[in-house]
Amino acid sequence: MNDTLAAQPSASGWYVDERCTNCDVARQLAPDLIHEVDGRSELLRQPRDAAEERRVRAAAFACHTRSIRPATGRLDDQWDPYPLPVDGTDEADATVLFCGHNSTRTAGANSYLLRRPSGNLMMVDTPRWSETLAARYERIGTVTDVLLTHRDHAAHGRRYADRFAARLWIHEGDLDAAPDADRVLRATDSVEVGDGVLAHPLPGHTAGSVLYVADERYCFSGDSFYWSRATGDIEVAESITWYSIEELAASLARTAERLRFEWLLPGHGDRKHLPAAEMADRMRALTARTATLRPRPVDFTAIRW
Repeated sequence: MNDTLAAQPSASGWYVDERCTNCDVARQLAPDLIHEVDGRSELLRQPRDAAEERRVRAAAFACHTRSIRPATGRLDDQWDPYPLPVDGTDEADATVLFCGHNSTRTAGANSYLLRRPSGNLMMVDTPRWSETLAARYERIGTVTDVLLTHRDHAAHGRRYADRFAARLWIHEGDLDAAPDADRVLRATDSVEVGDGVLAHPLPGHTAGSVLYVADERYCFSGDSFYWSRATGDIEVAESITWYSIEELAASLARTAERLRFEWLLPGHGDRKHLPAAEMADRMRALTARTATLRPRPVDFTAIRW
């Protein structure tokens, strides 16, 4: 993620309040400043320069509970850096933009804007609903599609799709979470949903989980798998699998060898950029590890962020 927000005078006394749900997004954005302590995020020290200040502010405007606060207790909208380029130096040359403004109604999930060669955009999952945010995204380009990865991230899909006059996509396995979707993915067949964008149904985390791969470079994995800073590898959220870990193993066995990507962009968990060949090797290893897993009770505290 790039530091694109112009430097502002340093704020003092940043803190994380008691509403923190340990969703990890703040630690993704400011890993040198914010750590997990006793099952929640805590600021280890105050930012020392403009770059660190920008990272804390980015974390504050992504936090779904708005738990990261300056000493005044109020965030200044002029500090809002979103959307942030993921793979470029600025908004104009990035193919993927991180939306920030994660929503309490999607358990704090990350969402993204994907720019297509036409200049149009696709939104993958959604940030919190805001007319201000919708207008901001629309100034970047026309949003033609809202791609939902699964039911947990569906809360604002219809509203953003209607605002943009865009198509809303979901898999039939999770259709009850977005029953008025415009496009419904079926079974386990991979489908092209846009120029260079393939949807790969991946039942496991939920019955209707889907990942989207664009240009054989960008993999939007929803909650099917993510990059773990703790293990330094791609992992499945085995302790938070709502549908079936065995189905997820079968999905990976069926799909992983056909996936080619360099950027792993999950809904929860960290992002990662690696050469495509290394990602492919790690996906093979993940497939093998997942095949050994067995059902276990849901346990949010066991996630290896």
